[in-house]
Amino acid sequence: MIQLVFSFSLPNFSIKMNESIPSSGITAIFGRSGAGKTSIINLISGLLTPDSGTIQVGDALLFDAEKGVNLPIEKRQIGYVFQDPRLFPHMTVEKNLKYSQRTGNRNKFNEIVSFLDIEPLLQRYPKDLSGGEKQRVSIGRALLSDPKLLIMDEPTASLDLPRRQELISYLLRLTKNLQIPVLYVSHSLDEILQLADHMLLLDKGKVLANASLEAVWASEHMRPWFSLKEQSSLVMGRIVEHQKEYGLTQMDLEGQCVWVPLHHEEKGAMIRVRIFASDISVVKSRPKDSSIRNIIPVVIDAVLPVPGNAFLCHLILRIVDQTLLANITRWASDELCLCSGMPVFAQIKGVSITKSDISMGKETH
Repeated sequence: MIQLVFSFSLPNFSIKMNESIPSSGITAIFGRSGAGKTSIINLISGLLTPDSGTIQVGDALLFDAEKGVNLPIEKRQIGYVFQDPRLFPHMTVEKNLKYSQRTGNRNKFNEIVSFLDIEPLLQRYPKDLSGGEKQRVSIGRALLSDPKLLIMDEPTASLDLPRRQELISYLLRLTKNLQIPVLYVSHSLDEILQLADHMLLLDKGKVLANASLEAVWASEHMRPWFSLKEQSSLVMGRIVEHQKEYGLTQMDLEGQCVWVPLHHEEKGAMIRVRIFASDISVVKSRPKDSSIRNIIPVVIDAVLPVPGNAFLCHLILRIVDQTLLANITRWASDELCLCSGMPVFAQIKGVSITKSDISMGKETH
């Protein structure tokens, strides 16, 4: 685990943390401008120093105020990818990459160069690279330092949409192959949705939520970030089979069959899907004849008002250990006498796949 137990103060801003985050996968750090995202990663990397507390990555103690431990940046074994790639302009790509390499391991060099598809760039200079190419080189340079932790501070922020999507495709491959934890700072929920496994949600230096992406996405703290149309749930399931004739994949969601757009992963793989709250309706008994393919039993956890809308309500629906959010009219809720603890059936009109190269928004009726 990565242990972050520290405090840090500036004249008009302070951070207090007592959190653990996984030492594997990608943890997204998200919040409004000024929430403290960059300060936190700079404190971890050693660019800033906490006033008190400890910072530990796995077995490595990076900072301990009481013990007088404060490892210098170069000894923390942290790879840092900035918004601005910060390549040496007078060096070729190959020399930029080798500058940070801790060992002369040619096999590892070739592996990372191949993985990031930057072999054709090796003899070029930074001025001859596109923004996306520069960031791929920057990522390669960070990986060649043999880091125990990789920090990425909004690496797509300065890129246009095509270059951003190109870089995200490489980052998706990165998530499947990296054996080290990644802290990923982003303002983009779409990026986080595609890349992250875990999420740290911040507001004014305070942690509002720290859990799996699915759990944070389902929390009340995330609802203000979405319009009613965009509100959704994330759930995880295992692929059971592919129905290529109809372009569908069957997923096991807590013992229930859910059909999603045809997926490229093999049977047995875990996938994450996004279900929009406006695409879920509920019925008290299962319909006998329906065009909707996904009708699953759930239990109502809560019926909540929608802030600023007197005509709608939120339904929090539980399916074993996962939850769905549905937005229905208050009239329908009153007429059906919906309440906490009631078993109902969720009719799911649309399902989209995340963390894949399949376009989102396809429907499964």
